[in-house]
Amino acid sequence: MSSDRHEVLKAWLAAILWLIVIAIESSALLSAHNTSRILFPILHFLFGVDWERFETWHFFIRKTGHVVGYGILSILLFRAWRATLPAMSDRKWTLRWTTIAILGTALVASLDEWHQSFIPSRTGRWQDVVLDTCAGVAAQLLIFLWWMWRRKSEANYDSIHSISS
Repeated sequence: MSSDRHEVLKAWLAAILWLIVIAIESSALLSAHNTSRILFPILHFLFGVDWERFETWHFFIRKTGHVVGYGILSILLFRAWRATLPAMSDRKWTLRWTTIAILGTALVASLDEWHQSFIPSRTGRWQDVVLDTCAGVAAQLLIFLWWMWRRKSEANYDSIHSISS
């Protein structure tokens, strides 16, 4: 297998494995009721959190999980599309890869919430689709800022070394 095909396969394998993680998290196994049975005793033991305060913390912990999970998905989709659809030049970032990654994240979030609407212990919420998509957009913004910083750092490095040569 050529190196390019190997990179494409690795990138898509990572994205697919993360999609499996999202599918597992979307099941009844990780419903709010089930995660509260695990998290409440831990937070109560460690911090003395009562049930009323726990409900607020539980909400934010679960929403943080959405942001982290879909942010990671967006990054992995960006990586997979970058490997699959190479740019004409040696570019590390294109709007095309970012756009497809965000659309993929929104699609998965929509399908995930639709799926949850059929599980009695779960709810399908459009607000979660918006949150998940915003997490994908934020991840893409971080990728863009990272590559801009890297490009600027490399340009500064090159200019410093060309002066000293």
